[in-house]
Amino acid sequence: MSDPQNTGSEAREMRPTLREALRRARIEAADRTGVVVELRDAEVARLEILNDALDPLFAQVPEKVDLFDRGISQGETPRLWIDVVAHVLMGRDKRIYRFVQDTRFGRIVLAESHDVAAIVDAVTDYVARRMIEREHAMVATPLPVAEPPAPPPMPVAPPKRRGGFGMFVLGFVLGALALFGLALLASLQNY
Repeated sequence: MSDPQNTGSEAREMRPTLREALRRARIEAADRTGVVVELRDAEVARLEILNDALDPLFAQVPEKVDLFDRGISQGETPRLWIDVVAHVLMGRDKRIYRFVQDTRFGRIVLAESHDVAAIVDAVTDYVARRMIEREHAMVATPLPVAEPPAPPPMPVAPPKRRGGFGMFVLGFVLGALALFGLALLASLQNY
């Protein structure tokens, strides 16, 4: 026999929630849009749908991990930012989700699909990879064993300048003798 309490909880689980009804209404509204302004609103609505689908994933990310800053930017091209370098935007037909990452070599497409679940899977893989990268960066690498410091180099004295003054005196004396000799020679020729 069935338990009346179980029947009530099963009936509650089978009833659609307001959140699911809003999601369906957004999808229907996004599918019916045709005007440029409405297309932009449809892009935002689709990104909001994806954002809601990512809530369970980001609820599992530990609070101490501050890599991710999820939010929808309302610029000329609406984007759902996952972190500083990765975001989801809508493709040219405004129905395809494109999960891209900006790198120093340009933008790369990580996933592209009409299906929200496929993009959620791609974002989940991306988040897991980023968390592993963070863990590797946080691991302290052991410092190499320090070798004893080398003795300080012995100061090298500049070579002594020997005979600098003596050479000057010798040059002076020889110059004076040469001048005296020239003067003597010149005076002897005049006589």
